[in-house]
Amino acid sequence: MQAIVDGLNSIIWSPALIYLCLGTGLFYSVLTRFVQVRMFGEMWRLLFSGSSSAKGISSFQALAVSLSGRVGTGNIAGVAAAIGFGGPGAIFWMWVVAFLGAATAYIESTLGQLYKEEHEGQYRGGPAFYFEKAMGQKWFAWIFAIATITACGLLLPGIQSNSIGNAAEIAFGAGGTISTSMGDLSVTKIMTAVAIVLILTFIIFGGVKRIASFTQIVVPFMALAYIVIACSVVALNIDQLPGVIGMILADAFTPQAGFGAAIGWGVKRGVYSNEAGQGTGPHAAAAAEVQHPAQQGLVQAFSVYIDTLFVCSATAFMILITGAYNVHGIGDTFIIHNLPATLAENSPAFTQAAVETVLPGVGEPFVALALFFFSFTTILAYYYIAETNLAYLKRTLKLPGFDFLLKVALLASTFYGAIKTANLAWGLGDVGVGLMAWLNIVGILVIFFMAKPALKALIDYERQRKEGKDEYTFDPKSLDIEGADFWEKRFNKNK
Repeated sequence: MQAIVDGLNSIIWSPALIYLCLGTGLFYSVLTRFVQVRMFGEMWRLLFSGSSSAKGISSFQALAVSLSGRVGTGNIAGVAAAIGFGGPGAIFWMWVVAFLGAATAYIESTLGQLYKEEHEGQYRGGPAFYFEKAMGQKWFAWIFAIATITACGLLLPGIQSNSIGNAAEIAFGAGGTISTSMGDLSVTKIMTAVAIVLILTFIIFGGVKRIASFTQIVVPFMALAYIVIACSVVALNIDQLPGVIGMILADAFTPQAGFGAAIGWGVKRGVYSNEAGQGTGPHAAAAAEVQHPAQQGLVQAFSVYIDTLFVCSATAFMILITGAYNVHGIGDTFIIHNLPATLAENSPAFTQAAVETVLPGVGEPFVALALFFFSFTTILAYYYIAETNLAYLKRTLKLPGFDFLLKVALLASTFYGAIKTANLAWGLGDVGVGLMAWLNIVGILVIFFMAKPALKALIDYERQRKEGKDEYTFDPKSLDIEGADFWEKRFNKNK
């Protein structure tokens, strides 16, 4: 199984996808005149503006749902993997893909808002919706929807629960083992898996409103607590920070693990962590209640900064400052070997070891707890995304009982991931992320060359902003944007 998954990833995550992610981000950065820099102040203002409605959630709630998907195990175990296989220079490329990816996030999230629909009393949208309406290619939309249901419902939840299980075992011990048909399993991992599934069951049967209410409380709290600890570790070793930053920059271009490894692992884990271009962010963006589509695009672009430039950087600095990492060479060799080889790079072990150097006896359980909240809310976001794409398919086909089957499949994937090996869980997740990224990036590029709807929306929003408008309006017809039925109806109703 592992060999098959590794073979698929070698094809999906070829250099072509790596450079497509970077190139698309640069392309949209230039065309939007670096909206991620120019509109930074507006992003911050919009973050706390607006409110929810009976049909949609607020901008902040949509950000929280999106961040719950972005801020997850990738920020802890993913950063460790990037360093372990790509060297410290991989962090530089995570920064690059985040900076450029913020422009991609604006484009895809604005498209999510532009082409959203009202479905059973709730706003729904995402790549499948804008591929059908903006591209006019329903077959392509169906491929994306099926790929996303598979990725978010079956492949990706296992990564999150696997990291929770591994962190719990490191922090609290295996607690003995139980012999099963799948081999000897840790009692701690089994108990952790059961706890995750029970709590998850209660929330996902409550719908998107319950998910949004949960994440808007948990996401800021867990991120703040983690950042405080990370900053404390850095502050206690502040004299080493300039050297660490210098090492990251130097290794980005003269890398220890190879130039391709630094870029490849930096971009791969960067895309997995901040999700820019992956096509997951637009689902939460579409659910928001806003006056203008560009507003939620800007808010979602800001979430990339929070995820990678803030949370991922905090993890990287902790690991590198404390020296709690290894760097793989060719085969089983190590270029840097500071920790036992038994500590897997695709796990939270590096981060736990880093915090443990400053807070002995506290670091490992703290990271395990933080990872639980990070990863648990990410699983919730995955469910919402999979559910949205199932709702898209149900517009055409009657699929009785599929909602229940999706819930059961996600719960089973979560349980299985928590008790299995890290390499298989990450490999399956990378397959899902790669497929979605290929489909979404190619799709939004085609849409741009066909009609440029997200760019037109940005120009319209900036025009109204310069005019000092207190209330924004959006008329897609006046901008020659076709297929934005929701916004056409709203404009005609309010004029």
